[in-house]
Amino acid sequence: MTQAWQLALVALFLALGMGYAARAGKLTAAGVWLGGAVGLAIYWGAGFVGLGLLGLFFGLGTAASSWRVADKRRLGLAEDNKGRRTAGQVLANAGVAGGLGLLSGAFPAFAPLGQLMLAGSFAAATADTLSSELGNVYGRRYYNILTFRPDMRGENGVVSLEGTLLGLAGSAVIAGAYCLVRGWGPWFGWLLVAGTAGNLADSVLGATLERRGLLTNNAVNLLNTLVGALVAAGLWWLASA
Repeated sequence: MTQAWQLALVALFLALGMGYAARAGKLTAAGVWLGGAVGLAIYWGAGFVGLGLLGLFFGLGTAASSWRVADKRRLGLAEDNKGRRTAGQVLANAGVAGGLGLLSGAFPAFAPLGQLMLAGSFAAATADTLSSELGNVYGRRYYNILTFRPDMRGENGVVSLEGTLLGLAGSAVIAGAYCLVRGWGPWFGWLLVAGTAGNLADSVLGATLERRGLLTNNAVNLLNTLVGALVAAGLWWLASA
């Protein structure tokens, strides 16, 4: 495929995604344009694999947020702004991936590791989104991540077994998609660990700094994806040592 055709496909992919997000009210106007910019950055460094992971995360996250939304509203657990994600939320969930895309494009020698880290960030973001959105629906018992004592559903730092397993399943989807293109190997397990580590870090930060008002939810989500990326890199280095 020529470069012109590749660019045309990228433009079509992003235009369709941005158009859907705007028309369906999934993103604010600023979120739509920032999402497009992040998509370009990801494509530059990770190609169609990176774009596919971005689309997969967005699709899974959107579906999870919309699932049984009436029940969530009744329980006071639905997202603010009628579920429309803002530019800040886009940056929190995909900013690390966008930065890794830029680094991978600028430094080709870094690209193999950068692309794995990018997948790790999306594994963590997907795990967090599914564990919170679906865990609040299907969880039976809810515990504080620090004390393991029963706590209120939907509070920062509160987890359930069902939500944690659903988050792990989300990481597995991202890992499987990555491996379908890159080949099956130990990185499948690395991405499962990276996604789960990021998700647990999100809960710990939520139970501590976010509850005290020292971090916003967007900051916690950004750190979640950063942890996922760094854990994936650490497992890569350990295997290479």
